[in-house]
Amino acid sequence: MQYRLSPKLVLILLLPLLLGLVSCSKPPVEPQSQSFLMLGTVCKITIYDQPSEEAFKEAFSRIRDIEAKMSLHTQTSEIAKINAKAGLEPVAVSEDTFTVIEKALEIAMLSNGAFDPTIAPLVMAWDIAGDNPRRPPEEELQSLLPLIGYQHVVLDADELTVYLPKEGMALDLGGIAKGYAADEAAEILRSHGVKQAIVNLGGNVLTLGRKSDDTLWRIGVQDPEESRGAYAIIVQLDDTSLVTSGPYERFLVLEGETYHHILDTKTGYPVDSDFTSASIITKSSLLADALSTSVYALGYEKGMELINSLEGVEAIFFTEDKQILLSSGAKQGKIAYTITNQEYWAEP
Repeated sequence: MQYRLSPKLVLILLLPLLLGLVSCSKPPVEPQSQSFLMLGTVCKITIYDQPSEEAFKEAFSRIRDIEAKMSLHTQTSEIAKINAKAGLEPVAVSEDTFTVIEKALEIAMLSNGAFDPTIAPLVMAWDIAGDNPRRPPEEELQSLLPLIGYQHVVLDADELTVYLPKEGMALDLGGIAKGYAADEAAEILRSHGVKQAIVNLGGNVLTLGRKSDDTLWRIGVQDPEESRGAYAIIVQLDDTSLVTSGPYERFLVLEGETYHHILDTKTGYPVDSDFTSASIITKSSLLADALSTSVYALGYEKGMELINSLEGVEAIFFTEDKQILLSSGAKQGKIAYTITNQEYWAEP
């Protein structure tokens, strides 16, 4: 597959409660799941109320279409065509690709470049999630830094064109495209009358509605200090998205030094973050996807300031000393959670 494996890993806890989704007065609807390897990860959709083969088919077709348009790693994608024409000419793209690039640039501005879709030259140089991971020489990194800069991307909304004005510039939508795909898949499910479902695109989790007994979905967040599948906190959600970023899934160990995949757009090296993971909870999976990377890179002070300035966005951060830091709304009870690993503790 064409996308690299995502570090945004969230464990979905299908607790025994979920197995009895309706009252005892009528037989339960058997949940149905389908999964495919797309976007470089396992993409799984589970429908709990009225499984529909057509809904599954259309949702996965939509995800596959988004991958085909936005993959950095195929020569036929629209992103590859934009990158190939850098410094030469604008490239006409679909409304999908234009919309995601436009949103990526908005979040880049919001985060002051902590999230930047023009980071592709650095991503390709390190290739940490690829077949040939390496530590680029200092002179190579310095030569690539002038190519990083979301401010330089030229969009033409009338013509739906994208232009990278410097030769060597390149876009990477890996930090936002899965979120967009999750949102689009959810819309297709809703159009088929589905009201209770979970879309999980490699850890980009989006819940539709509530469980049939009107209780919230219970979503476990990966413990970054443990192996995959171990969780430290359970968050209760309805009709919203949770996306986590952290360095624990993709990294390179070289001469005793560990280099993770989340790169600093200012230095070219992996981000030195205050967090071991950053989880964002909000309605839009696209927004949660990009913000999780943004705040991980920004660190505690700037990251928390950004989250607390946004309406309808909450965050949960883990630190090396196993502290759980919460956004202001989460502290006020807007997000229900339970700490399940008692080594962790929440700030007052």
